[in-house]
Amino acid sequence: MGRSRAFGLRLMPSPRDESEIEIDELPTGHPRKWQILAIMCGCLILVVAGVSSLNIAIPSIINALEPSQTEQLWIVDSYALVFAGLLLPAGAIGDRYGRKGALLVGLAIFTAGALWASYSDTPMALITARGSMGVGAALIMPATLSILTEVFPPHERVKAIAVWSGFAGAGGAIGIIGGGLLLEQFWWGSIFFINVPIAAIAFGLISTLVPTSRDDEERPLDLVGSLLSIAGLGALVYAIIAGGENGWATGSTIGWFVAAAVFLAGWVMFERTTTFPMLDPRLFRVRPFALGSFTISAAFAVMFGMFFLLTQFFQFTQGHSPLGAGLRNLPFAATMVAIAPRSPNIAAKIGNRGAITLGLVVQAVGFFVLSRLEPATPYLIVAIGIVLIAGGMAVLMPAATGAILGSLPQSKAGVGSAVNDTTREVGGALGIAVLGTIMAGGYRSALETSIPRELPEPLAETASDSVGGAFQVAAGLDGPEALALIQSAGDAFTDGMTLAFVVATVVGLVAAAIIWIYYPAHSAKPAPVAAESARP
Repeated sequence: MGRSRAFGLRLMPSPRDESEIEIDELPTGHPRKWQILAIMCGCLILVVAGVSSLNIAIPSIINALEPSQTEQLWIVDSYALVFAGLLLPAGAIGDRYGRKGALLVGLAIFTAGALWASYSDTPMALITARGSMGVGAALIMPATLSILTEVFPPHERVKAIAVWSGFAGAGGAIGIIGGGLLLEQFWWGSIFFINVPIAAIAFGLISTLVPTSRDDEERPLDLVGSLLSIAGLGALVYAIIAGGENGWATGSTIGWFVAAAVFLAGWVMFERTTTFPMLDPRLFRVRPFALGSFTISAAFAVMFGMFFLLTQFFQFTQGHSPLGAGLRNLPFAATMVAIAPRSPNIAAKIGNRGAITLGLVVQAVGFFVLSRLEPATPYLIVAIGIVLIAGGMAVLMPAATGAILGSLPQSKAGVGSAVNDTTREVGGALGIAVLGTIMAGGYRSALETSIPRELPEPLAETASDSVGGAFQVAAGLDGPEALALIQSAGDAFTDGMTLAFVVATVVGLVAAAIIWIYYPAHSAKPAPVAAESARP
């Protein structure tokens, strides 16, 4: 097989091209690099939209399957829990056995899970199907980014990462918009079924066009480290989910946080002593790597929290249909796709530190705009806030992703991509849990003072639990009482949501200050040798 001196990779010929592709002989990179970029972005949207599209379908799923409150939680979270827990070992598997193969296997698993989910007839079947989709997503997502770092030459790699980052952020909005369009015409399972033909097309294109590669040194797979990372990250995400649902000070939540700390500490100890670590934890001493990971976590925490809350605001408070709610998120996707490819020019002028700091500040300004919302606020004001948040994300994401990948040798592209994705998923779970908890507290506090006094206690308790519960209670009341409860619940939800957005504003400003103070001032792009210096 040909060996690329530029990338240190072993490239395999595709079925349509029996000749060996020597990237080092092609200074412009792989001849089909732009088609490959489009395919990788399509796969990425499948994975990211798998999280956001479900939010808009929950009311329809509740009507069809009648899940309990706990089952509703796990329908949403089973995907994220499995996805986040498996990302690091999945990235390592791609590095060891081939990234193209990992991507194809991931697509097959994801497609089977989506088909199962679309025809699930019980809550437990849907929860299990969603978990299986998380397995496939964990293999897909790191492979998409690591393949791009292989087929693009160094001078174009930053632009490719920027485009990938734009679709990583836009995928959340695309999932909501697409979900709204599908629910307008089809049954709730269509938001899963739509993945089947798209994934099948992607499978054929990848098989034909995409070269494969692996770690040229063919190091053994770190099984112990993989198991410890799965246990640690899985326990951490579960603890975050439990905290948002049951309270942060409950015994079960604290117990899961303790378990996560124990497993992750064990992972650190083992990885520092093993000969072939999956990911050397001392890399987190490299500031671009550590602060890039921190930035992705913080930015996606507030972004996923925003989608979670705004989708409900549009439907419950302002009375829009699922399609109407989805279309109102369109400016986010459009802004991400428009600005992200241009963000490398910003980083080239002001450095990674400046680009990340600027992005976080602009994002914080957008959340400040949203923190001033009221039920009757015109959509133009909401759109301004959404565009600012998307613009900030589009500027900071390529720089932060580049900081993570640039700190690792090319042979660890899959693991580096998995670190980038893991911080995103952990941050997203944390954002939904924390901002959702803040919103719920503000909602209950505001509703207590306005809920109709004549409402029976069991119904009042249901209405106080969530804005969705209030609307269910209102459906069984007479006209004036129903309207009064709907009005009170909408106002209370807005109060809680804007409080959560105040917190998101503070998170963005604090994160910006941390980056400005601690990120290396003259490190426009982290040196790839940084990772080697951190190795034993």
